[in-house]
Amino acid sequence: MTQNNVCCTYHVQEIFVWYQYIVSCLNDIFGIHNPLCVARGIVFLGMLWFFAAVAGLNIVLSSLLAYIGFYTIGGKEFFHTMRRTVFRDFRALYRLTKMKRFIRKCRKNNCTVGKVFQSFVKKHPDKVCIWHEDRKWTFQQIEDYSNQVANCFAELGFRRGDDVAVFMESKAEFVAIWLGLSKIGVVPALINSNLRLHTLSFSITVVNCKAVIFSSELMEAVKDVSPTLNESSAGMQYFCMGNFDPSAFPARSLDLLIKESSTIPPNDNNKGNMNDRLFYVYTSGTTGMPKAAIIRHSRFMWLGAGIHFMNKIKSDDVLYTALPLYHTAGGILSLSQTICFGTTCCIRGKFSASKFWDDCIKYKATVAQYIGELCRYILAQPEKPNERDHCIRLMFGNGLRPQIWKQFVERFNIPNIGELYGSTEGNANIINIDNKMGAVGFMSRIIPTIYPVSLIKVDASTGEVIRSPKGLCVRCEPGEPGEFVGKIIDSDPIRRFDGYVNQSATKKKIVRDCFAKGDMAFLSGDLLTMDEDGYLFFVDRTGDTFRWRGENVSTMEVEGLISKVLHHADSVVYGVEVPDNEGRAGMAAITDPDHSVDLKELQSELSRVLPPYAIPLFIRLCDNLEATGTFKLKKVDLQKEGFNPSTIKDPLYYLNKKLGGYVSLDDEAYKNICSGKIRL
Repeated sequence: MTQNNVCCTYHVQEIFVWYQYIVSCLNDIFGIHNPLCVARGIVFLGMLWFFAAVAGLNIVLSSLLAYIGFYTIGGKEFFHTMRRTVFRDFRALYRLTKMKRFIRKCRKNNCTVGKVFQSFVKKHPDKVCIWHEDRKWTFQQIEDYSNQVANCFAELGFRRGDDVAVFMESKAEFVAIWLGLSKIGVVPALINSNLRLHTLSFSITVVNCKAVIFSSELMEAVKDVSPTLNESSAGMQYFCMGNFDPSAFPARSLDLLIKESSTIPPNDNNKGNMNDRLFYVYTSGTTGMPKAAIIRHSRFMWLGAGIHFMNKIKSDDVLYTALPLYHTAGGILSLSQTICFGTTCCIRGKFSASKFWDDCIKYKATVAQYIGELCRYILAQPEKPNERDHCIRLMFGNGLRPQIWKQFVERFNIPNIGELYGSTEGNANIINIDNKMGAVGFMSRIIPTIYPVSLIKVDASTGEVIRSPKGLCVRCEPGEPGEFVGKIIDSDPIRRFDGYVNQSATKKKIVRDCFAKGDMAFLSGDLLTMDEDGYLFFVDRTGDTFRWRGENVSTMEVEGLISKVLHHADSVVYGVEVPDNEGRAGMAAITDPDHSVDLKELQSELSRVLPPYAIPLFIRLCDNLEATGTFKLKKVDLQKEGFNPSTIKDPLYYLNKKLGGYVSLDDEAYKNICSGKIRL
């Protein structure tokens, strides 16, 4: 081969490499995935700029010609999308930049949560920090109490890295205790105060706790599991807060120990750093035993920063939450606004739908929090004259169903809803910043790489990731449901995934070779769908969606409709196996303590709005449905029990197509369904 030929080949290869690079950039930056369109665009733009240069045109005119050219050769759809979403995206980018600046500052100073809190103690020591029922705690009082806790446990021999269970109901002392423990590097495990027996002992022992701090109201629960705890950890210590009889249970009085301790900040040579473990928060346990998620100081701060900057919460806002403080929603999203940004937080020990607006008025709250079914419970209350006399300008949270969104906002006069999507442990978190009804957030369609989250195709019934011929995940197009994932970047506190104490559980939440060989992404376990403008809408949990008659059924959609028809009654929908039938048949468990459910009306309304394959074929009427501490209804046990009337005490019904309605399911009907004599 001659030297000229070699040179020519080299230049052709170089041009091809540059072409691939430009295509990749346009794919990443503008979301243009058609290589032919890109090639035409490059050639056309090149020609325009060449002729503009020859003609001596200035850069402004050249750019205008380029814009017109790009628009005509395939960029029309892109520019229409940009026109509709550019202001939304730039608002989000501005708020995201402020959030990252805050995190960068914290990293530069190697801040811990305790250190950030102390800055607000110095700034306004007498400002109300936490308002619980009728008692106000100032920032200085919380600081002093937390210092006493830190000094107390340091004197008792607890050291950095030790784990301690905190088993208490929501109160100001709960916050001061975990804050104080964190100041000496002891890692609190925030235990759900509703847990009992095996689940309680599992939650305490899974993180190797050396002690249990509990309130006197929960002494019997601790007493019941103490034999198991003593076996798993030699020398387990117990500390009780409140009045109790030491002869009834061998615990030490935490009140007396704290009273004798100093309020001076603890003398700890190792002050800790931003990446240390702050505490453990447990998943709700709707699909099995709770998993202990690791919350680091950095995660607490950036979750708080996300809520603060994206929702434009101000330091003089008064925030009201009736959610439990042992969970992410109340314990991190709300309290972080107080601890990291100096707002006043009003807490209620236990949520009350009838008292919700009374509390908001009493505390003069400007921001309130919701989660899960809370809005539905509030909406189900009888109308009250003062339910619109509040000062709430923003409600934020997750789980406001689209079916009641408009009704809730209009009835209670809520100016802004900050619906968000995220999980305790995950890095795939988004938020709705512009009141788009039903949306849980959005992804930019102009510059999709600015926030590395995406939707990937999965098998709706099994949850298995679908891969391309190259072995990579496949991105969803608008309108296609897919699992929400977030790219894992260990060096970035916003993108890292700390996982659980249980490493095998952590591995199950990671997908490798997601968009490029060697990368990793967090699997949310949730199905979402995106519209043309990038707005994201929750569909269902992977695994909750089931397949029947060759069609996918969203349990969330059916649950929402049942709730609407039955005036906000609790219900869960799931799929059950029927012999010799492919897929799973829909079944709904509905609370009916008063025996007031009209099944004929229910079937009529569902038939009007749902396709035939999505209408539940079995109905189970229950006195109540078990829920987690954050109002998530449990369905796993119900699904396992199936529809056998000989093993289920609750009334059961099946949809008889010949009669056109639900009829009682007895043993004979059950046998006929299983044998195929009765066709579903």
